[in-house]
Amino acid sequence: MKPTLLLTGTLFVAALATPAQDWALARLEKSPRHLEWVKVKQGTREVSCFIAFPEVKEKATAVVVIHEIFGLTDWVRGVADQLAEAGYIAIAPDLLSGAAPNGGGTKELGGGDAVRRAISSLPADQITADLNAVVEHVGNLPAANGKVAVGGFCWGGSQTFRFATNNKNVKAAFAFYGSGPDKEEDIARISCPVFGFYGGNDARVNATIPKSTELMKKAGKTYEPVTYDGAGHGFMRAGEAPDANEANKKARDQAWQRWKTLLKAL
Repeated sequence: MKPTLLLTGTLFVAALATPAQDWALARLEKSPRHLEWVKVKQGTREVSCFIAFPEVKEKATAVVVIHEIFGLTDWVRGVADQLAEAGYIAIAPDLLSGAAPNGGGTKELGGGDAVRRAISSLPADQITADLNAVVEHVGNLPAANGKVAVGGFCWGGSQTFRFATNNKNVKAAFAFYGSGPDKEEDIARISCPVFGFYGGNDARVNATIPKSTELMKKAGKTYEPVTYDGAGHGFMRAGEAPDANEANKKARDQAWQRWKTLLKAL
């Protein structure tokens, strides 16, 4: 009995470490849109990216989707597909590409603490270079109109805000429950509007909003944060899950509508 109990306990811990996303994969597999994997070259690196194409007549605006601290999961790929459903080319890079043995990425790391440790050790310059390469790649696709926005969640929300300080070609940055840079010289380099999406029950992240507001205003930059009452950290994912509570579901729906409205105005 003891080995069985140990195995059960191990599986239980693993389940807690990585959010179950079978529902996200099931939705993705039913998508009628063209979905593909590509390798984007960045120096000596190759960044594995998931792309979703919209079914539209005209060339489309592109959105770079930066994953959570959990890496490039099925849910993040699902976000890309939903952006394509709304009419945008969406590309989601696995910024953990090469971090696993034999050059693997998120999937090969296996989730949980291994992914979090790998993400925490990513060099900032490498992240910027990877994202620059992805922006250039997607912006130059034959089906793209040349306009590229960036959006990210949790860890990716913070990276979205930071990336806006390092790329002047991005048309807008959509930071979902991520903190902003805290240095004036970094904020001064931002050349696009930044739109924030925050859960009301997320004091850790929300404590950074006043500082971001102050720095962006002082620098004459556009920063428009919106906080959704009752929603927790990660409400975009949690609000889409089958067991979503009402606050997270409402916040997710409202945030999606806002995101699509802002993208349409680019």
